[in-house]
Amino acid sequence: MSIAWNVFTPWSAFIGGIMIGLAASVLILFNGKIAGISGILGGILKPSKPDGYWRICFLIGLLIAPTVYSCYAALPILQIDAGVGRLLIAGFLVGIGTRYGSGCTSGHGVCGLSRFSVRSLVATITFMGAGFVTVFLVRHVLHS
Repeated sequence: MSIAWNVFTPWSAFIGGIMIGLAASVLILFNGKIAGISGILGGILKPSKPDGYWRICFLIGLLIAPTVYSCYAALPILQIDAGVGRLLIAGFLVGIGTRYGSGCTSGHGVCGLSRFSVRSLVATITFMGAGFVTVFLVRHVLHS
């Protein structure tokens, strides 16, 4: 593996990481909630939860952020090397995984690990391992 130094952006990645950490910290400190996207979205889909307002605002912020970013810098060019069918299957599998894993990568990987949650450590190791195996199989075994 090699780094494409002409497109390597450590500062924007560093600033983005700080912003994610700050947002997760603010949410847990002032609202007592974990910034796990699947849990936030799931709370909106369950009408019994009375805290839908902050969840909707959080998700709107996720959608607006790229627009604000584009005012200051060019958005990266997206290249998705999969058809709609593969994307739908992948999304469905991720949704199943977040239900069985009691959370998503942001909930476990960012918020859970920072709280020293053993459950989040196991979940993060599991989804990272599954990702490594999937990439290896797709690139080196299936050649697609």
